Amino acid sequence: MIPTEDASARKREIEEKLKQEQETLSFIRENLEKSDQLTKGMVSILSSFESRLMQLENSIIPVHKQTENLQRLQENVDKTLSCMDHVISYYHVAKDTDRIIREGPTGRLDEYLACIAKIQKAVEYFQDNNPDSPELNTVKARFEKGKELLEAEFRSLLTRYSKPVPPILILDAISVDEELEVQEDVVLEHLPEAVLQDIICIAGWLVEYGRNQDFMNVYFQIRSNQLDRSIKGLKDHFRKNSASSGILYSPAVQTKRKDTPTKKAPKRPGTIRKAQNLLKQYSQHGLDGKKGGSNLTPLEGYDHDLRVKHHSDALTEKHGAAAGKDDVLDIEIDSYIHCISAFVKLAHSEYSLLAEIIPEHHQKKTFDSLIQEALDNLMLEGDNIVSAARRAIMRHDYSAVLTIFPILRHLKINKSDFDTTLQGTAASTKNKLPTLITSMETIGAKALEEFADSIKNDPDKEYNMPKDGTVHELTSNVINLKLLYFPPETSSASSYTSDFNKKLLSTYICKVLGNLQLNLLSKSKVYEDSALSAIFLHNNYNYILKSLEKSELIQLVTVTQKKAESSYRELIEQQIWMYKSSWLKVTEHLTDRNMPVFQPGTKLKDKERQVIKDKFKGFNDGLEELCKIQKGWAIPDKEQRDSIRQSQKKVVSDAYRAFLHRCANISFTKNPEKYHKYRPEEVEEMIERLFDTSA
Repeated sequence: MIPTEDASARKREIEEKLKQEQETLSFIRENLEKSDQLTKGMVSILSSFESRLMQLENSIIPVHKQTENLQRLQENVDKTLSCMDHVISYYHVAKDTDRIIREGPTGRLDEYLACIAKIQKAVEYFQDNNPDSPELNTVKARFEKGKELLEAEFRSLLTRYSKPVPPILILDAISVDEELEVQEDVVLEHLPEAVLQDIICIAGWLVEYGRNQDFMNVYFQIRSNQLDRSIKGLKDHFRKNSASSGILYSPAVQTKRKDTPTKKAPKRPGTIRKAQNLLKQYSQHGLDGKKGGSNLTPLEGYDHDLRVKHHSDALTEKHGAAAGKDDVLDIEIDSYIHCISAFVKLAHSEYSLLAEIIPEHHQKKTFDSLIQEALDNLMLEGDNIVSAARRAIMRHDYSAVLTIFPILRHLKINKSDFDTTLQGTAASTKNKLPTLITSMETIGAKALEEFADSIKNDPDKEYNMPKDGTVHELTSNVINLKLLYFPPETSSASSYTSDFNKKLLSTYICKVLGNLQLNLLSKSKVYEDSALSAIFLHNNYNYILKSLEKSELIQLVTVTQKKAESSYRELIEQQIWMYKSSWLKVTEHLTDRNMPVFQPGTKLKDKERQVIKDKFKGFNDGLEELCKIQKGWAIPDKEQRDSIRQSQKKVVSDAYRAFLHRCANISFTKNPEKYHKYRPEEVEEMIERLFDTSA
């Protein structure tokens, strides 16, 4: 049983909790009632707001629609006004652009083109919308005026800034410096960059909007003139400078290459001044039957003084007079050759410039027209060279052929560059160079053929014969013309790689040498002394052989004549034998023929003594006569001269010693010194002085 106090306390505790719970419940009920009231108030407010929104919407929507309509109307009005302004502006274009058009595009090309564009748009507008309006004619006239001024500006810029290329720059562009492994490509700048861009811009506008191709004619006429002037300037440069200095220097390269203080002279392709002078002398002094002389190139072992002493006086005046003419001709050849190279370089450069300015489908035709004047002038000059050579050949002046060969060789070397440069031009333009080459080949072949025949038929047998029997001028000139076959930069037989060319060339050389041999044989008969005739032929044959061997021309000769070298040696030996036979009239007095037979101590009869006296006298007189005559003869080849002397000394001195030995114990005269005039050593000294014109 729970105690009473505890139960009472428990009851009070429960009653307190119950009272608290009742208070809490009462508070919640009150709050719920307030919440219901607030909810009802909010619902009432929202219902009122919704009603008011509906009223506002019904009022605003009509206003909004009306505003949109007003805005649309405003935009239409603005567009209409803008269109009106635009249209009205076309009516003012002529007036607005009048000043700019009148003043032209110079110095303000962009502004001018923008102005032309406005005029062009006005023209298009009136054509589309009001083709009968007077304004159309006005803007059309203004457009044409603007186009004319653009064309005038195009012409003016080209004329003002197109200048001939300086000769030194052309020489830099076409020259080759062998010391440089990589060649610098000299750029030819024909127009300043800013001017070029303006010209390109104008040309582009004229093509796209101007519908006019006249500017292309203007372009090729102006540039054609400058191309021709550039080449003529180079030619004048040669005439003014080459004659005085002989070497063309190019300051342009010196300024660019600090490591090269001086520039080599441009390589002269095929220039053969030496051969030209030789053949000139031959044609002047060898074919016309007049007095002339020898002009030999010194060979190893040859005594120059002995060879030309008897000719020098005769030729001094002639050579001095001819030198100036030959130099001028040589410069002309050089000039033409360089002008050919310059044309190729300049034409290629012109095409590069043209390609930036002229529309692609008009470039070839315009280029064809542009190069015509310069090309025609070059071809005309080439034709004149051919004609001059033809006339000279008719006069038997075969030196003219030497103007043909270096030029012909250069044309052939540059033909591929020509063809590349002229690619796309008319057939008549492309065929000009091949036609000139054919003409030069024809006249060159004719000259060589007639020259070969003239050697055989040279009528000069009396007036131009060397009195000392040395090498004839005809021989020296013909042999030195090996330069025709070997241009300076490829002077060896190994350069002829084509078997056909070797055979052809060998045949011609053999023909020339054969004709020369026949002519020399005929000329040798002019000499009354057969020994001098033999010396003459010996000298000429020996000179031919030595020259062929030195120049390696013998390799070409042997293509046709395998034994050519041995044949010449046999001819030389044959002439030496012929010469030595002249001494038989001296040595025959030393033989045993008619020599009396006697016993030692036996007195000779008068007749027998006279025989011995006659032998001494015959030997002495013959020796003196031959030494006196032959001392004035010449053998230029020192080796041959010494060999012949030594051989003859041995033959004569041996025979003389043997004769003296036989006569040593014979008393045939009371005055032996009268007959025994020379000791063997003295005889040898006399023979040693043979062929010595200075003695």
